Amino acid sequence: MKIKYEFADGTVSEVEVEESIGAVIIEDRRLEDNLSRKERYHCYSLDAAQFEGAEYAGGETPESLLISDEYSGELQEALGSLTEIQRERVRRLADGLSINEIARREGVAPNAVMKSVKGVREKLKHFFASKGV
Repeated sequence: MKIKYEFADGTVSEVEVEESIGAVIIEDRRLEDNLSRKERYHCYSLDAAQFEGAEYAGGETPESLLISDEYSGELQEALGSLTEIQRERVRRLADGLSINEIARREGVAPNAVMKSVKGVREKLKHFFASKGV
């Protein structure tokens, strides 16, 4: 049995193979063509694709990681300057709770929570202004 093989440069060559090997090659080509036709109509996210090369590399560089670590340390320092109640209220706000929900859970007036959150904003604003961030 003769099997045609097309090279990358476009040249075609015929190779003589046994019947059983030829059948396997033909079946494999058929399955590959069917899969290609089936995948043609699927939409894939470019985020899921894997590319090679520097132009497609992730945004993380040693410099960006260092800057991220510095900001993380400054954020931890800023949060360390808050009281325990303020940290807990900020955490709950970050979790998506409203001022009224936080006040209801703590059994306090919403104005008390609002003032506390306002105090946190002022402390963080002052902290980062003093750091020049």
